[in-house]
Amino acid sequence: MVGRHSLELALPGASIGAAAGAIAGGLTLLAGQSTGMAGLAALALAMPLALFGGLYSMLLGHGVFRPGTFGPVGLYWMAAFPVSRLTQEILSPTGALLEGVGPFLAYQAMIALGFAIGFLWVHERFMPHWLMRRAGDNPLAQELLDKYLRFARIVRSRRSSRKGGR
Repeated sequence: MVGRHSLELALPGASIGAAAGAIAGGLTLLAGQSTGMAGLAALALAMPLALFGGLYSMLLGHGVFRPGTFGPVGLYWMAAFPVSRLTQEILSPTGALLEGVGPFLAYQAMIALGFAIGFLWVHERFMPHWLMRRAGDNPLAQELLDKYLRFARIVRSRRSSRKGGR
């Protein structure tokens, strides 16, 4: 049962990662790639991003990450995004590795922070809605939903104190 509950938590992150990978991979169509190569590029990026996105959601559910914090998520994606891009480049080469793996990974790590901002923004909007649907049957979802609610109360009290207690 614990495995099923953890996998349920992984669904939002995996979905966001898969969609981001499919969109980014699909953009290769605009770069003049054939439809088959664009499909392969999309799949080659969507799969690892979905795995890392799902893992992020599961780790969030198990308390490794906290809702509303960016620093650890940025570091997570600085490792996960370059690995995902390297997987894509190996499966669907575009010549980006001509200058070597080190410079490629360093550049992808810099880009990863932008990806992390977008991923976290979308994840923070989807995850609570998913948790509200699953909280009745899944104790991990209920626990994480409680964390989100505590975080929302803290943010609301900070905002109201800044506005003079309104």
